[in-house]
Amino acid sequence: MSFTVTSELQVGADELLATLNMAGVNEEIAPFLKMTAPAGWATRPIEAWPERTSLFSSWILLFGIVPLDKHTFFFRSIDPASGFSESSSSLMHSCWEHQREIDGSEFACRISDTVNFKCRVPGLAVLLAPIYRAVFRHRHRRLRMRYGYNHD
Repeated sequence: MSFTVTSELQVGADELLATLNMAGVNEEIAPFLKMTAPAGWATRPIEAWPERTSLFSSWILLFGIVPLDKHTFFFRSIDPASGFSESSSSLMHSCWEHQREIDGSEFACRISDTVNFKCRVPGLAVLLAPIYRAVFRHRHRRLRMRYGYNHD
């Protein structure tokens, strides 16, 4: 299953790229979800994360309390100028690919999140896909509220 969510924001690409860390993810997914991270990783900028190696596992918590899944991070590539390509796995997913592309200037940018996932349990993807789309639409709504957006 795959989907893409895109937004035009009124924020410079550099400023948005600076939010690529676990604290930034948690700000985007709040208040419904929270992802845990070992000490030192929450604010570590993504460009300081190693590529092509399993990093750490993160619990995905509903309302910051109820464990939903355990996600192990693996980044294929990280480009400090334009985003990242993640290819991780979790207890629920044999494959979780998330690509975030940020394209813009000093004053505005376009952000696109493309997600492709494969559930370990056959048929579960059909049930989870609308939930995941809603989570990413929520993330983009939070970004638009924080930075403003182009209505065109």
